[in-house]
Amino acid sequence: MGGSEEDPTMAAARLSPFRYNSPLAQVVLIGLVCFCCPGMFNALSGMGGGGQVDHTAANNANTALYTTFAVFGILGGGIFNLLGPRLTLLAGCSTYVLYAGSFLYYNHYHHQLFAIVAGAVLGVGAGLLWAAEGAIMTSYPPPGRKGTYISLFWAIFNMGGVIGGLIPFILNYHRTDAPSVNDATYIAFMCFMATGTLLSLAILPPSRVVRDDGTRATAVTYSSIRTESVEILKLFADWRMLLIVPAAWASNFFYSYQFNNVNGILFNLRTKGLNNVFYWGAQMIGSVAIGYVLDFSFKSRRTRGYVGIAVVAVLGTAIWAGGLANQLRYLNGEWPNTLDFKDSGAKYAGPFVLYFSYGLLDAMFQSLCYWVIGALADDPETLSRFSGFYKGVQSAGAAVAWQVDTRKTPLLTQLIVNWSLTTLSYPLLAVLVMLAVRDEGEEDGEKRSSKPSAAEPVTADKL
Repeated sequence: MGGSEEDPTMAAARLSPFRYNSPLAQVVLIGLVCFCCPGMFNALSGMGGGGQVDHTAANNANTALYTTFAVFGILGGGIFNLLGPRLTLLAGCSTYVLYAGSFLYYNHYHHQLFAIVAGAVLGVGAGLLWAAEGAIMTSYPPPGRKGTYISLFWAIFNMGGVIGGLIPFILNYHRTDAPSVNDATYIAFMCFMATGTLLSLAILPPSRVVRDDGTRATAVTYSSIRTESVEILKLFADWRMLLIVPAAWASNFFYSYQFNNVNGILFNLRTKGLNNVFYWGAQMIGSVAIGYVLDFSFKSRRTRGYVGIAVVAVLGTAIWAGGLANQLRYLNGEWPNTLDFKDSGAKYAGPFVLYFSYGLLDAMFQSLCYWVIGALADDPETLSRFSGFYKGVQSAGAAVAWQVDTRKTPLLTQLIVNWSLTTLSYPLLAVLVMLAVRDEGEEDGEKRSSKPSAAEPVTADKL
């Protein structure tokens, strides 16, 4: 009678990580969605001024974007818990196409209003997308491999910036003296963003994701508006979230300085695109490197957290010091002879290495923040709220940063503020790891979440 039944443990052991409903496949899919949407947005922003010689329209559009993003980043976790991943991602991704289209319009008519409105709409969409992404990336993987999955996601996502950087580089290669990129550049971005919107429909809800040991990622019961409203308000009094506020605020604050005042000022049009290829390529390297440290460097998860923070702190201090040395060369914000990767020779090397290093640090810093958030809980309901809070604060900081640049704040002041914010973050993250991160055997929440949603283990015939 029992001979016809298969041992559930043996069945679970044969589960392939390459299944459509595996955490690996789903993290790859969300990586591809972000490759096409925010990855291309990053490439567009990374050119400085959205590819326009006058940065005013892009700065105002980004201010509107990050203002609404700050609100919907915080609300996004609750919306994710109400709608689930597919509807949340579909709504979020569709707004990226509109934003790229607004700069295509601006390229002809130079009217800011459309770009500003599109930026505000994109802020709503980005809040939804990143809340869903944060919940998926931090809750679908096994607890002991979150750093690896975060680095995998970050590598795929930032490949979007690499490909997106190649687009303006190739399409504007012979337009070295042109003031702005051509229409084909914006159209190419829009095509990628539309593809990402369609890919979002392939994401599975958490209850259908099965880990390699046969357990489901979670047993999700979608929430109510009242519950989510209460839980979101509680975040503002949660000491764990308060400790992560400086890191969240800092993590996008430096983009306006790096994009507009390093890449946007020092280099000519085609070289800006090439630099972005390496900026986002550096992010892939940085995310893989810090992911290894956070998952494999030591047996204790808390120790890995301390080591990760120390590595990022030392590297960050060195990179910002290099940025200071470079910034002292153009305190007035003017660089008379823009650098070209072919014609400028050795003069190009130093600023290029600095910009590359900024990308490396960005990925390591943000991957570290996501790892810490992911170590605070294991269920997507909680992590979607934590991730949404992180993105909301991050976006509030970015909204301020873009206006800081619009108001012509001295570049040296911008650099010092950026360096100070990231430096303040490191000891607070260390305190958070010390007080809130537990090793796997100590984490009650993880013990509970390691059980499947059904009473028995998931076997192959239930996939």
